[in-house]
Amino acid sequence: MKKLVLFVTAVILVSCNNKYKVEGTTKDVKNGTKAILLTSNEMGGPQPLDTSIVTDGKFSFEGKAELPEIAFVTFETENGGSLPFILENGTITLDYDNKNIQNSKISGTDNNDLYAKYNLENKDIFAKAKKINDENIAILSKKPETEEEKAKVKVVMEQFRALQEEMNVKSKNFIKANPNTFVSVLLTENLFFKGLLTDKETDKIISQLDDNLKKTKSALSIIKMLNLNKQTEKNQKQDSKKALEFSAKSPEGKEISLKESMGKVTIIDFWASWCGPCRKENPNVVALYNELHSKGLNIIGVSLDEDASKWKEAIAKDKLTWTHVSNLKGWKDPIAQMYNVDQIPSTFILDEKGTIVAKDLRGEELKAKVKALLGVK
Repeated sequence: MKKLVLFVTAVILVSCNNKYKVEGTTKDVKNGTKAILLTSNEMGGPQPLDTSIVTDGKFSFEGKAELPEIAFVTFETENGGSLPFILENGTITLDYDNKNIQNSKISGTDNNDLYAKYNLENKDIFAKAKKINDENIAILSKKPETEEEKAKVKVVMEQFRALQEEMNVKSKNFIKANPNTFVSVLLTENLFFKGLLTDKETDKIISQLDDNLKKTKSALSIIKMLNLNKQTEKNQKQDSKKALEFSAKSPEGKEISLKESMGKVTIIDFWASWCGPCRKENPNVVALYNELHSKGLNIIGVSLDEDASKWKEAIAKDKLTWTHVSNLKGWKDPIAQMYNVDQIPSTFILDEKGTIVAKDLRGEELKAKVKALLGVK
């Protein structure tokens, strides 16, 4: 009988470990409010996975996770934030603080306990960054016009850079201390796509992962970019000035390549609907295109948007009638990575043979260069 009890207990434990149960509590969200569990789709956008109704300050989700992945809990409230955690099999406990999401608590599985430890170790840095952002939101939300504003932005950005460097060092040390964990995969992904880890450093970290971790969305995203970088480096060695070929989906869902979009002169314009300086520059580019398109100027806009509807709305509102493509992956866009774009707006001017002849020209400089290439006075 004792052996039977032990056997049944073991079966129950195995069954529980093959599923996840998210048990959440909150004091700041009204009863009857919908709680939403989000993961990410193939394009990196939010993907609703499950919903729950807050009852007596509690909510829950149940299911099965094939592999660990980053997930978020949010609520249908006006000011509700998203609480990130790691969705994996086991019981996960969330204590959601709607007034200050940084005070929320996560525990219950190995990766979530490790994730909570990382956040706790960096709590002071997060608080400093938020304070700097909150105090300077007015100056950061617009393009600086005066010398005083430019100087202020420079000081603020230096403060952010110092915090980023501190975070970078701490994250690297955390990865070294906790290899072969999903938390380290997430940190590696973040550092790598921000250009804070070299390909060599990243490749070494990935090579130490077990097979299951290498199959996670985050690891596959890193591996794909590492392979793309290797191919890009190979192509650049063959012809360092030749524009690299790419293709992506148009707003209508059609796959469009650079090759088929080429004109006598072609501008590759990296931008996004959320980029203020990009939107301010658009009227100048529209005027240039309207004047010289009939002479042979083509433009292909590569958007770093993640939200397709906002991308399409910006195209229509700004009257951008040229070719547009996007992978809807933000800064993880493979085309932006291929061209080493680390800020927008960013432009590449190509001649008829597809050779990059200039970069990041604006206004009259851009107009003069295009006219010269077209042979137009």
